[in-house]
Amino acid sequence: MTQPVIFVVPDLQVPLHDPGFVSAMAQCIADQGKRVQRVITAGDEMDFTSIGRWSEGTPLAYTKALGKERDLWVQVATDLQVTDSVRSNHTDRLFNSIMRKVPGLLGVPELQIDAFMRMPELGITFHDKGLRLSSNTIVLHGDEAGVSQNSGTTAANLVKKVGMNVICGHTHRAGLVPHTTSVQGQVTRVLYGIEVGHSMDIKKATYAKTHNWQQAWLALYPDGKGNFTPNLMPVVRRSFIFEGIQYSW
Repeated sequence: MTQPVIFVVPDLQVPLHDPGFVSAMAQCIADQGKRVQRVITAGDEMDFTSIGRWSEGTPLAYTKALGKERDLWVQVATDLQVTDSVRSNHTDRLFNSIMRKVPGLLGVPELQIDAFMRMPELGITFHDKGLRLSSNTIVLHGDEAGVSQNSGTTAANLVKKVGMNVICGHTHRAGLVPHTTSVQGQVTRVLYGIEVGHSMDIKKATYAKTHNWQQAWLALYPDGKGNFTPNLMPVVRRSFIFEGIQYSW
């Protein structure tokens, strides 16, 4: 029987995404066919540049590009066959901007983040409190607590706070850090904190003068009992390897 797989796509921040990387991920997902159980985005699917705090009072706030950027996200989500999304700080910008400037629009259905991003039409379920994959594994964005500059450590710290395996984005770094507890030579629990990297074209991220980010994404293999074996796939020289097959762009 073919092993099912779940994919986790890191921060895209459309239109700052890397089209080549996205295309390669989409091809990999398509190649797996019906074995794909879910394709999860770990937040920050759109950048929402024009309504971010840092854009206020600058030309970025007047680009009138948000509608086109949303439509571009729709195409990216379709190509990636996204099934699930979690809340994040960049997608929170829509609510925060309305709350600060035009609170009378709060609660308008069309301006809820999932409706604005066309998620119901795309068959995407939006998880505003994170996505519980099982009793011991959750997908969060990664901004729920303090952020470490060390790859994997933000997720590892979240593991200690929530007592579950944590998969997250937000940091734009890739890392997998285990957390083991034991007593008298007996391992009582092994949990993992996993940061899934980013899907951006860093040349477009002009706000980042310096950074220590890594492009990557994640495959999870479920055992049918609520456990998952992770396969973190780093991008090396514009390519990644999934199950022995190299995808390049």
